[in-house]
Amino acid sequence: MSERIYPCIIGGEKFYSADGRTFRDINPAQTDDVVAEFPLLSREDAARAIDVAREAQAKWASTPAPERGRILVKAAQIVENEADELARLLTREEGKTLAEARTEVLRVVSVFRFFGVMGYRLRGEFMPSAEPKTHLFTIREPLGVTSIITPWNFPIAIPAWKMAPALICGNTVVFKPASYTPLIGYKLADALHRAGLPPGVLNLVTGPGSTVGAELITNQDVDAISFTGSLEVGEEIKRTAGGRNVRIQLELGGKNPSIVLDDTDMERAVEMIVRGAFGLTGQACTATSRAIVLESVADEFERRLVERVKRIRVGNGLVEGVEMGPVVGERELNKILDYIQVGLNEGAKLVLGGRKLTGPEHSKGYFVEPTIFKDVTPDMRIAQEEIFGPVLAIMRASNFDEAIELANKVEYGLAASIFTRSLPRAFEFISRIQAGVVKINKPTIGLEPHMPFGGFKKSSFGMIKEQGEAALDFYSKVKAVYLGY
Repeated sequence: MSERIYPCIIGGEKFYSADGRTFRDINPAQTDDVVAEFPLLSREDAARAIDVAREAQAKWASTPAPERGRILVKAAQIVENEADELARLLTREEGKTLAEARTEVLRVVSVFRFFGVMGYRLRGEFMPSAEPKTHLFTIREPLGVTSIITPWNFPIAIPAWKMAPALICGNTVVFKPASYTPLIGYKLADALHRAGLPPGVLNLVTGPGSTVGAELITNQDVDAISFTGSLEVGEEIKRTAGGRNVRIQLELGGKNPSIVLDDTDMERAVEMIVRGAFGLTGQACTATSRAIVLESVADEFERRLVERVKRIRVGNGLVEGVEMGPVVGERELNKILDYIQVGLNEGAKLVLGGRKLTGPEHSKGYFVEPTIFKDVTPDMRIAQEEIFGPVLAIMRASNFDEAIELANKVEYGLAASIFTRSLPRAFEFISRIQAGVVKINKPTIGLEPHMPFGGFKKSSFGMIKEQGEAALDFYSKVKAVYLGY
């Protein structure tokens, strides 16, 4: 095998496709740079991984939870020791800037340490009984085999925050990383195995969603499915797997608003919205895609915003001084450019950007200008549909109530923020906004690992949160015990 061809991992062993077929992992900033190749597994290969996970599950569940936690803590240390190398790999594979990549890698360290400690806190509840000489209590038990299917935009953090609670609860995992970013997922699995994870507890499979992914969703030996990705794929998973007794968790995107009131610190509001809209190249489910601004300060906001966005340097994320990297692939680039044309056709005014970058620094990558529209109305597609790129729509509101109404007038409800100095308005926003993540004077992006994460409306399905202690509720079942003596 070529040194560039990495294996899958099934039962703790290297695993390649029987026919030797592979797919290429390309640097989106420089498309002639092949980062790695990975096996194109078959549906039968994915089924084998599930069988192996099923065989390993009972022994893993019987391992004391503090010992399971010790492995996570050791894996956290391995990732931290190799953070610089992993960050450079992540930038090369996915495209985000080196600073953004390092932040994501260190997020994994926090996640593994948090859930490692939770090995000592997998507690149930004790309740008094109405009967004498009786104890009532609950205990947590694992579900069994979990399928974890993750996207390319946070290709090490999202797998980590799904795997860690699954493993600490005693489940085994079959993990399918996105085909754009398999290598950083492989490095994560490798760190866990080097930390002492037993063979078969975590299995990594790569290949198309239509075959490998389909098996992870439909196989009768899978007890839980956790998926983060597009609304369309999530809806298909719900239709396919929803009819059988399997636990499903779907995180499916957002159309996230930031409201700017007339009493705000305008400099801070602009900086935070720029970070939310154009940081990570806008490729985050929590990215700011709508700025809803009161009429009285809209002209000032737009002027300051354009001045700031013009200074964003777009380029290879490994280059010092670059603030925004490429989008991840040609298909995603074309989708963004198509949405920009949709906005123009609908009558929105293009204030800045809107083009593919083609200069010497950009000719070999998937680069698009940071883009701003104004005069956007709520009936436009660019105000309703997730673009998943560096495109910000500015909408004007006559007052606070109208701003809230516009913010809620979409089918998503993931993240939302407001910029104001008024404590009463901030608390009214918290009460009235239809979003699972609410920020005050902060960007819509950015999450802490001990806080629950998930959205409302079509942003999430299952209503059981990811991250924090709440994540344990998805990956475990509760047994009620009546003990008489």
